[in-house]
Amino acid sequence: MTIKALVWGENIHEHKSEVVASIYPDGMHEAVARLLREDAGIEASTAVLQDPEHGLTEDVLARTDVLLWWGHADHAAVDDVVVERVARHVWEGMGLILLHSAHFSKIFKRLMGTPCALKWREAGERERIWVVNPRHPIAEGLPEFFELENEEMYGEPFSVPEPLETVFISWFQGGEVFRSGLTYRRGAGNIFYFRPGHETYPTYHDATVGKVLRNAVHWAHNRQGRYPGVHEAPNVPVEKALEAIEERGGKLHKSGEEGFR
Repeated sequence: MTIKALVWGENIHEHKSEVVASIYPDGMHEAVARLLREDAGIEASTAVLQDPEHGLTEDVLARTDVLLWWGHADHAAVDDVVVERVARHVWEGMGLILLHSAHFSKIFKRLMGTPCALKWREAGERERIWVVNPRHPIAEGLPEFFELENEEMYGEPFSVPEPLETVFISWFQGGEVFRSGLTYRRGAGNIFYFRPGHETYPTYHDATVGKVLRNAVHWAHNRQGRYPGVHEAPNVPVEKALEAIEERGGKLHKSGEEGFR
C-alpha cells in the first residue's frame, strides 16, 4: 500500500531570505518531500500557505494519509476554517506530523489545548538528539544518538500535554535539553512532533532526519482507514437499549428545561 503524504509549507522565508533560498532553492516543503520520496512506499506531494484554501481543501485532505506541517513566520495567516477542517480530518484518522516551529501553529495548539510555549535561542549550536525509546517504530534503524552541527535551540519547559510516548530528547551545546520527539493521539489520528528544522540550517538535507521522517510517516499512517463516526453523538432511545429498561425520572429536558441526564 502506498502512503499518500502531503508536506505543507509556509513558504515565506524562502522568498525573503537569501540564506534560506540558497539552502532550499525549491522550498523547504519540497526538500522534506524529497526525503520522503526516498521510500518507494510513500507518495509525497506539497502545498503552501499561498495556495487557495492553503492547499488544504476538503478533497485534498480526504486523499491524504499523513500531513506534515512546517510553519514559523505567520501562523496567524492560516484561516481558522482550514484549521478546523484539518483538525476534523485528524480526529477521523489522518496522521499529522508537526515540524520545528509548527509547535506554535494554530493546528497544534488546537489539538493540544495548551500554549505549546518553550525557550529558544538562535545561535547555530550543536544539537545531539538522543533516542530514548529505541524500540519505537519511529526510531527504527537509528543509532543511539545523532547530531546536527547547527540548529536553533529549544529548551524546557515545553507547555504541551504529557505525551503518549517520548521518542527523542535533545541536548544543546549551551546546556539546555528538550523533548524533541513526542507522540499523541487525538480521536483516531496519530500525531508526532519532531523538533529539528530551523530554516537557516540544512537540517532537511540530513540523511538521519530523513530516516526519522520516513519512519514517522509509516507510524502515523492509520491503516484501518478513516472513522467519520468519531464526531457523532447519537441518542439511544429506551426502546433500542440492549437490555429492556423502563424510563424513570430525569424528564425535564424534554420540555426544554434544564435537567440532569
